[in-house]
Amino acid sequence: MKYVCLVYGEEKDLHALTPAKSAKLDADSLAYDRALEESGLLIVAQALQSVKTAKTVRRRQGKRLVIDGPFAETKEQLLGFVMIEAGDLEAPLDIAAGIPLAELGTIEVRAIYDIPGS
Repeated sequence: MKYVCLVYGEEKDLHALTPAKSAKLDADSLAYDRALEESGLLIVAQALQSVKTAKTVRRRQGKRLVIDGPFAETKEQLLGFVMIEAGDLEAPLDIAAGIPLAELGTIEVRAIYDIPGS
């Protein structure tokens, strides 16, 4: 089964890191991704650009509506994701706990929905 680990945190916490701590977080994150890849579990891992670059799209009555930023007004923003393939939920939970940003934010683990007939 495929799972996605959604990485949430506050961008302000990332901006508050010293250059050395920011570089260490980047290096630790890349090393973790490489370890997952070598284990055969990783499908894809990506950090996202600032929430300031995000757009939210809705369609209402056939018209496209675009607004700046994320839809929900929350303290935490989606910062990135890790998609893996694992036999059960326990492996993704362990992987999520090892994501370096788990110390600053929150990791949501969710199974991918397979659309019947796809």
